Amino acid sequence: MKFNTMMMALILLLCVYLSGCGDNDPQKDSQKEQPESKSIITPEEKKEYAVLPENIKWLTNESDPVFSSKKALKGGILHSAVTSFPMTFRVVGPDSNGSFRSAILDNQLSSINIHPNTDNIISELATHWAFGDDKKTMYFKLDKDARWSDGKPVTAWDYAYTLEFMRSEHIIAPWYNDYYTKELEAVMVYDDYTIGVKSTKAVPDLYLKLGISPIPKHYFGTLDETFVQKYNWEIVPNTGAYQISDFKKGKFIKFKRKKEWWAKDKTYLKNRFNVDDVVFDVIRDSNLQWEYFKKGKLDAFGLTMPKYWHKKSNISLFQKGYINKIWFFNNQERSAQGMWLNQDKEIFKDRRLCYAFAHAMNIEKVINNVLRGDYFRLAQAFSGYGEYTDHGIKPRGYDIAKVGALMMSAGWNRGSDGVWQKDGRKFSVKVTYSYEEHTPRLVVLKEDALKAGIELLLERLDSTAMFKKFLEKKHDVAWMGWSTNIRPSYWQGWHSDNAHKPQTNNITNTDDPELDELIDKYRASLNKEERIDLSIKIQDAIHETGAFVPTFMVPYVRLGYWRWLELPDFHGTKRSDSLFDPFSTTTGGLFWINAGKKDETLNAKKKDRVFQPVVIIDEQFRVE
Repeated sequence: MKFNTMMMALILLLCVYLSGCGDNDPQKDSQKEQPESKSIITPEEKKEYAVLPENIKWLTNESDPVFSSKKALKGGILHSAVTSFPMTFRVVGPDSNGSFRSAILDNQLSSINIHPNTDNIISELATHWAFGDDKKTMYFKLDKDARWSDGKPVTAWDYAYTLEFMRSEHIIAPWYNDYYTKELEAVMVYDDYTIGVKSTKAVPDLYLKLGISPIPKHYFGTLDETFVQKYNWEIVPNTGAYQISDFKKGKFIKFKRKKEWWAKDKTYLKNRFNVDDVVFDVIRDSNLQWEYFKKGKLDAFGLTMPKYWHKKSNISLFQKGYINKIWFFNNQERSAQGMWLNQDKEIFKDRRLCYAFAHAMNIEKVINNVLRGDYFRLAQAFSGYGEYTDHGIKPRGYDIAKVGALMMSAGWNRGSDGVWQKDGRKFSVKVTYSYEEHTPRLVVLKEDALKAGIELLLERLDSTAMFKKFLEKKHDVAWMGWSTNIRPSYWQGWHSDNAHKPQTNNITNTDDPELDELIDKYRASLNKEERIDLSIKIQDAIHETGAFVPTFMVPYVRLGYWRWLELPDFHGTKRSDSLFDPFSTTTGGLFWINAGKKDETLNAKKKDRVFQPVVIIDEQFRVE
């Protein structure tokens, strides 16, 4: 995940990951600051230059290993698929919070990024950076080469405009309004290519917060009440390697590579983003996507699900070497995959029923029988964060006796059909999900839950409709996973500020004053040890709510790909969660298309000439 997507994150799992920088003491990286000029740029003020503090210690990083391949070739079209067409191309405002949003945001660069193997800061739109002694401010020297896709230069004023844009009531995005008002104090412009970004409060790991993205002021100008409708399908100028070039609603979206992209020779971006075009066809059923893939109409296909890796790929296309397989282990924070219980629903207002629900879910059976033991049981919502994770939390296991004890203590009795009942109401809840491939998992859960007296009604929607329902808090149980940040982030998903209202991440509607207090302290703390302690306490408190039932953890990527797609010798980075992601500046764009090999493969297939089968298992980043 790039800085802008991390900081704005309200997005569905598929995404983008950040990492830390090792020694995080910013004080040693700067000298004493001079008092700030009064000309701090806020939305209401005119363009005036502030006075840059003296003795700033500028930092840069050109010494970390380059994570691309000199063998990379330019050209070709990557054919990919999405299960539904996005409801808008806007990345803020109503209906913008869908999974396709990441493809758009990944082409909007941030001032800085992080190296996916070393976790150190590296350049993106800024060439240099510095830390203020106040632990509230960072300074950036912007790359004068940077250009928007319409050719306009990226300047300091675009960063200043970010605050105006994100604070505007016209974008109808309360979360962003709140964040950019309460968390970011100002952007200071020292000249057209030097800025400071100031937090409203001192925070640890400041670079994770202040490496913001610019917004093109020349394009949007002054916002008004027409924003949402006016920009619903507009192609906004961006700074990344690709831009949407064509689309047909409900059918496809095409991105084209900028041949003269301003950053194509930059240290950590060169030899990347190699294909000329990326086409996302809307193929609503994953089984149909598989058929397209076998015909060569899609270049790669995820084989994470055991039925694909072990069984469906056991066909001649793989055996004859036309399609390769790779199992690549990564090492990163784990997505919170699981079942999210809506506590605004009457049945889940009693915590005992949340616990009973968890004990009625036979996750272990699904892993062993449906997933062939390839997946791992996720312990809780915040796994993989190192010392910030409470490794003592264990998920609630399948236990019919515990379900019975909890339900009877709550005054429920089993009816003639075996389902728990009370006052004419049955313990019957709807589980909403999207992917057809998940149906066998849920069928097993449904069968064993019924043995425990709980009825699951399975509701499958397309991904856009599903996510819309979750954000509108109309679900009983949401079957989904969220993306992650480098540090555990609790306020969006678990603070009462975001409960009982639509378009927020708190889809469990958790409203717990004691948990709120811990989260507020965590957000305010600058002390690493205190934050770790608070993080552990918060995770314990979340576990006690019973509102999240963790399911699976998949610490790897498994893919099938036609042999004309080629990867670097190292295959991927520590944080790669998709080896054929075309856009992410953190881990994406490492692959390329070998046109000669494509012709060779298609000709060989016609003549039934075979190649040596390729199955790669890469464990360089595996964590036991």
